[in-house]
This record gives sequence, C-alpha cells and structure tokens, in this order.
Amino acid sequence: MTRRIQFTRPAQAQFLSALAYIRSERPSAAIGFRDRSFSALSNLIEFPESGRVIPEFPGLGFREVLVDRYRFFYKLVGDVIWVVGPWHDAQIPAEPPDPGGI
Repeated sequence: MTRRIQFTRPAQAQFLSALAYIRSERPSAAIGFRDRSFSALSNLIEFPESGRVIPEFPGLGFREVLVDRYRFFYKLVGDVIWVVGPWHDAQIPAEPPDPGGI
C-alpha cells in the first residue's frame, strides 16, 4: 500500500489563504511555513498515527499535526491521508468534515 497526502478543496483554500496572509507580512516566513508544513505532513505517509487525536473531537477518528501556530486536521481513509483543514491555534475549529465521501 502506497499512502499519499491529499488536501480537500476547502483545506487547500484555507492553507493557501494562510500562506497569502503570512506572505503579506513576511515573504520568507511563508516559504518556511510551507516547507515545514509539507515536511510534517510527509512524515504521515510513513507514520499516519503519529499525530495526536484532536482533543475537541476525540471520537471522530481525526488526528492533527502541529506546525508553528497551525493545526492540520487529517484522517486516514484507505491509502489516502486526507487533510481536511489547517486552523490557526487562535481559532476555534469547527467539527472536521468527514472526507470518506470524496
């Protein structure tokens, strides 16, 4: 089984929005954040359960990876690690959408 990382469309839009905001303040910080995010998410291919269970939603089967001040929520479905959203740690996250129907 070869795992892969896939962003849902809303998660991709959230991530790009976060990058644009960071880039408007400090372009080099946006590049660093992007690279750290991809590195942390890539580690999930080998170790998909390495992220912690999301404390706010422990029974839903989602986990999270922390990168700087962002929380990337994800769920393993078959051989795909679905990233369903990055949230800044100052945000109160909504219940993550189940990517199973994608």
